[in-house]
Amino acid sequence: MADLDANAHRTMAAAALRAMQNVLDLAPADRVLVVTDAATAACGAAFATAAREHGCTVCVFTLPDAGRPLAALPPGLPSLLENADVVVNAIVGDPAEVPFRLQWIGLIEGSGRHRLGHSPGITADMMLGGALDVDYAAMHDTALQLAHGLRKAATVRLTTPTGTDLVMDVRDRGFTHDLKARPTAGANLPCGEVYAAPVETGANGLLVVDGGFAGHGRLASPVVITVRHGRCVDLDGDDADLLAAVSGFMDTDEGARNIAELGIGLNPRARLGSHILESEKTLGTVHVAFGDNDGIAGGQGRSRMHMDYLVLAPTLEVTTRGGTRRVLMRDGQLVPVRST
Repeated sequence: MADLDANAHRTMAAAALRAMQNVLDLAPADRVLVVTDAATAACGAAFATAAREHGCTVCVFTLPDAGRPLAALPPGLPSLLENADVVVNAIVGDPAEVPFRLQWIGLIEGSGRHRLGHSPGITADMMLGGALDVDYAAMHDTALQLAHGLRKAATVRLTTPTGTDLVMDVRDRGFTHDLKARPTAGANLPCGEVYAAPVETGANGLLVVDGGFAGHGRLASPVVITVRHGRCVDLDGDDADLLAAVSGFMDTDEGARNIAELGIGLNPRARLGSHILESEKTLGTVHVAFGDNDGIAGGQGRSRMHMDYLVLAPTLEVTTRGGTRRVLMRDGQLVPVRST
């Protein structure tokens, strides 16, 4: 990021402002806390500059390099929430820091009075014509269309050409989108998904992960996750290193193997890569998470881990409570939803 010129910084600040206005309802009277670190300093600076130029009061907290990966909140950070309305976490996306990030998110959302933009793993590229620099109105229309098609869903069946066949009970859980942060539920920046917390004991089948997970982009050798009654009960695949990585996440604690989320990517400018923050938003992809879902409506799973696993060319078939079946996505292409 050190090679970015002044024009790039201005472009990044402009993208940051659009994101904060559209997703966080940023207003000139807001007090903004930007949390960043050395590796993402340029991104953090873009959010801070955008907020200041919008008339906001801005405080920047740089996470210390010492003691990384962080396991607990650094001294002095929690107290800064007292004088903040909006929080932006422009930080690295180290999977080892998921417990720290969950603790920090829980503190922010638990207050019920902050609007959170959470960006673990953000890069300058995402802000320079990438996933953060997107047509929010058009994406919002797509999200509403998809949520409409899911509103009466009892189960969702996810299949892929590589062998995924996973049925999830979603009754009484409700799908929402992440295009607008709420005081009790923040949003990723970049955003762009419709998601729900499946019933924790109501998922069965195979998830063949070929699109990647944190730190890993598209997988040449898929990881197969067997799910029974909502829990990961077996892992298989030919790449020992990938299996070891996934096993490590699943063994974080007892709750880490519980199904936590079904998410559908909607962002047309998001691209597949090693940054799951962006990859999971890619239009035409689906991700399934295991671990904590405390921040998702109805979620009962508690864990120090939340890890998303991406699948490519997905087909989604919804069965409603009345028994009607309809396909909402076929091989990664959204199917238009008829109004009913």
